[in-house]
Amino acid sequence: MSENSRSTQLLAELKSLHPKLIDLSLGRIERLLAKLGDPHKRLPPVVHVAGTNGKGSTTAFLRSIFEAAGLRAHVYTSPHLVRFHERITLAGRSGEPAQAISEADLVDVLSRTQAVNNGDDITQFEITTAAAFLAYAENPADVLLLEVGLGGRLDATNVIAKPEISVITPISLDHADKLGDTLAQIATEKAGIIKPGVPVVVSMQPDEALSAIGETAERVGSRMIAWGRDFDAYEQRGRLVVQRHEQLLDLQMPSLIGPHQIVNAATAVTAALEMPRFALSEEAIEQGVMNAVWPARMQRLHDGPLPDMLHRGSELWLDGGHNPAAGAMIAQALADLEERSPRPLYLVLGMMGLKDVTGFVANFRGLARQIYSVPIPGAHEAPHTPQAVAESARSAGISAEEQSSVPAALATIERLHPGPKRVLICGSLYLAGQVLALQEGVEAQSN
Repeated sequence: MSENSRSTQLLAELKSLHPKLIDLSLGRIERLLAKLGDPHKRLPPVVHVAGTNGKGSTTAFLRSIFEAAGLRAHVYTSPHLVRFHERITLAGRSGEPAQAISEADLVDVLSRTQAVNNGDDITQFEITTAAAFLAYAENPADVLLLEVGLGGRLDATNVIAKPEISVITPISLDHADKLGDTLAQIATEKAGIIKPGVPVVVSMQPDEALSAIGETAERVGSRMIAWGRDFDAYEQRGRLVVQRHEQLLDLQMPSLIGPHQIVNAATAVTAALEMPRFALSEEAIEQGVMNAVWPARMQRLHDGPLPDMLHRGSELWLDGGHNPAAGAMIAQALADLEERSPRPLYLVLGMMGLKDVTGFVANFRGLARQIYSVPIPGAHEAPHTPQAVAESARSAGISAEEQSSVPAALATIERLHPGPKRVLICGSLYLAGQVLALQEGVEAQSN
């Protein structure tokens, strides 16, 4: 079989075990984990991360900080961009970075989990989360960075009874059909990861969300460390200043681009320092903040077939943010780039069907000169059509037209707008994964 073909086949088989893509519940995974011998009870200390925006970036900063300190970190994230293996990152030996699980190890844990499940009703996310716990339990590490899939209270990752610390990144309106249509309802679902006696670090939040999280923390008996009250961060003279309690850290600026990454970096720094068992040095924290890597979050694409389509001196950027709050953060990052290095901006945009296109694109009014809407082939759920995306963009006051693909859009931009320019491909992590696959010359695995 070709590389990844066996894991692809297994994942397709697992997807057929439950008719609904998302069906939030803990009962199914708890039964499966019991059959597997409860691997989730044999894990290294867990950092449990929930939120709407910034989960992945905050987790990336935490991983980089731990690895800079010479510690071994497992990481669980979703969705993947190019290969499913990215979701399950296994710690390397001391001093070596973690790596995505190998094909052989992924096939092993998926096959064993599938056999034990024995055809019982379960979602693909639940059964692959159980398989990930099996891999983490059987490979040594100092810490597991565990990112919630969706929500918190009923997410498959929430079987962890007592994490080392909980982290809640910024919350905004997203997945309203699953989590509720108010910030308070969504925040309460996310706050479901808070456990008695386990501190929770809460990033910058709207007041409504912070109030709901605070109520949950008080009810269950968790100490809340909140942005704006217990810690803060800002840029000063090209440096990142993080202030917490009586401590002030003067650090190099984060590797990840955009003002929102100051918030994410400070949240990660605060969470790391709230875990005294690791005794992290300020040097390790600074190195971690400087060296964090998280693809498709204001990622500059320097070389490859897509950047090569544009005029020399042009910039091609990629971001998978897909809700109005993420759009605001991306637009601010681009506005900062425009202030430092002016260039005409064009967006290549594709979005999934349940996302608020108008709310997302409204952030770019007066900033982007034109939007080129594209399809997202192979997505697990129906995306917005390019026609619908273009209509929404025009209704938000931005000129837009449809294109058949990302390469077609880039070719049109280069033909109609010669000279140095700035292009952002955005709107969907699934689209971002396809772009990275094109860059690498491989086929992206479906989510």
